[in-house]
Parts: sequence; structure tokens; C-alpha cells
Amino acid sequence: MNRGGAETMVMNYYRKINRAKVQFDFLVHREEEGAYEQEIKDLGGRIYRMPPMYPQNFSLYKKKIREFFEEHKEYKIIHSHMSELGYFALREATRQEIPVRICHAHNAPHGFEWKMIVRNYFKKRMMPYLTHMFMCGKESGDWLFGKENEDKFIQLNNAIDAERFRYDSKKEEAIRKELNLENKFVVGHVGRFFKQKNHQFLIEIFKEIQTKKENAILLLVGTGELKEEIQNQVKELGLEEQVRFLGVRSDVDQIMKCFDVFLFPSLFEGLPVTMVEAQAAGDLCIISDTIPRECCITENVRIYSLEKDAKAWSDFVISESTDYKKKDMYEEIVKAGFDIKQNAKWLEEFYVNAAKS
Repeated sequence: MNRGGAETMVMNYYRKINRAKVQFDFLVHREEEGAYEQEIKDLGGRIYRMPPMYPQNFSLYKKKIREFFEEHKEYKIIHSHMSELGYFALREATRQEIPVRICHAHNAPHGFEWKMIVRNYFKKRMMPYLTHMFMCGKESGDWLFGKENEDKFIQLNNAIDAERFRYDSKKEEAIRKELNLENKFVVGHVGRFFKQKNHQFLIEIFKEIQTKKENAILLLVGTGELKEEIQNQVKELGLEEQVRFLGVRSDVDQIMKCFDVFLFPSLFEGLPVTMVEAQAAGDLCIISDTIPRECCITENVRIYSLEKDAKAWSDFVISESTDYKKKDMYEEIVKAGFDIKQNAKWLEEFYVNAAKS
């Protein structure tokens, strides 16, 4: 349980749900301890470890997941956040007669690489084992469950603690001073270093921005398999002084307050939690046209085409940010239905009622 989008969304709900009525336990797929695990234990949750999931390991994984559900028949609900690979757990949960079996769509990937063939195979095999289809947004639901099932979709917003991310100019000033960002034009990005997030292009855009605004700084929050590759790209472009790799952070709500622009040129997304957070922080959000419009829950968002080159993107960023003024977006986030308090109450009631039926 590290600080990825889906994990962060689950933790947002876990913190606010009434744990006297509903308790979460977690099946994770890594040996090393994740960033959220101590907090989970402090909140009363148990953590069980499964083998890593990749094609060469499917046989071992199937064996271990079967053994787990044979040993743990106490559960009433399984809520899978593993997209189509939730097939294995959902199938075993069905065999052990766990009555409520939820699969949650978080993403809307595309492409024709071999991985998509595997993903489509498991999507079809998973469907008979579901009792409920959750989604963060329509595009992710359509991709995972199929448009023919839209009448069965249940939307659970990627809600956040809007108060934590609420913009405050005095807090921004203090954070900028702490991070030595006074009088800097701060471009920010929060996301794992995976192909989906398009970091290589993001760096190219920032290179163009930096040629026009010498005070520009890029803050990159996150980790992932491509981080070293992106660090090498930064070095080759001579941007080591201007690009800061901040790693995994527990204070994203504070860091986002000092962004002038939240830059998000992803190849695809579902409805990213970081987009909700950035809007709540009052940031100007400039995103690619491949991201669902559902994520535009405030007036802070600008959309630009991935068909445009890095120079065009940099011109757009500078143009849109020139007269942009941050403001408190708390009420807008609440009205849009993305504050965690109201959503956690709904999910709590759903779980309780579903377990009774």
C-alpha cells in the first residue's frame, strides 16, 4: 500500500468511515512494507501478503489466493481495486460464497500492445464473478465492464479531504519560503513514474518553459520504474538545478499549495485523485485531451492536445498562467460531490446494507 492514486483513494475512505461498523483488511501484492501500512495497522486493519502478480507467477498466485479464502471465510465483502486482474480473487471469493463481490474501475487504458490482449482476456473471464461494478468515472467503467453494463455501474467519487487541500495564501508563502521557492514559477506534477504519466514529454515541455521563464522550477512527486530514466533525461538536458525529484511524500497537500501550474500530460487516466487534489489546492491544471472531462470539477482546468509539440504546450502553459489567480475552491469541491465526509458516509451505508442482504 504505497501512495498511488487508487491506494490514496482507499485510504481517504478508510480514515473517514465509521470503523466500528465497517473495518477494512488489506490483501497486498508486495513483500516490502508500503507507505500506508503502519497507518492501516493503527486504524485497526490487518494486512495479508500475496505473491507479486505477473504472468510467470500466475500459478503460484492462484494457489495462494485460493488458500487465503479457504482460511478466511469470515469476510462478507471483497472490494477489488486490481482492475481485470481482480479476476483471481473474485473467482475464489465466489467459490467460498462471499456474498458481496465488488470490482472497482480506476483507469481507462488504451493501445494495442500485448498487455491489452491479456487484459481483455481477464476482463471477460472476471464478469461472472461480480455482484457490483464500481467506477471512478464513466470512461473507466466502460473500459472495464463494457458499455452494455452502464445501467449497473455505481459511481464512487475519488473524494478527498477538501479541508486539507484548501488554498491559503499565507500557507503558500510559508511553504515557498521553506522550500526556497520564493519568486519562482513552480510547475508541479504528482504521479508514479510509469509510461501512462508521460514524464518524458513533461520534461520536454518544461525544457521549453524554462527557456522562456528562467525562474521556472519543476517539482516531481512520486516514484516508479521509470524514475531513473527520467533523471537521466533531466541530466542530459542540463536541468538538474531546475528539476527536483521529491520522491514519495506524506505532505502532498502542502506541496500542491505552492504550484503555479499542475501539469498533467497523461496518455490515459480514469479520474485521477491528484486532479481533484490539485483543483482543491487552487492550482491551474493543464491536462492532456486524453483525460476524461469528468475530472474537470472546477473552473481551474485547461485542456490541451497531445498532438501538439512541447513548444506549443509551453506556450499554452505560459499564456494560461499569466493572469491566473489562485483562490479558495473548498465550496466548489464540496458542491461537486468530491469531499470525503459525505462520500464515506454513503460507502459505509452501502457496505452495511449489502452485507445484510
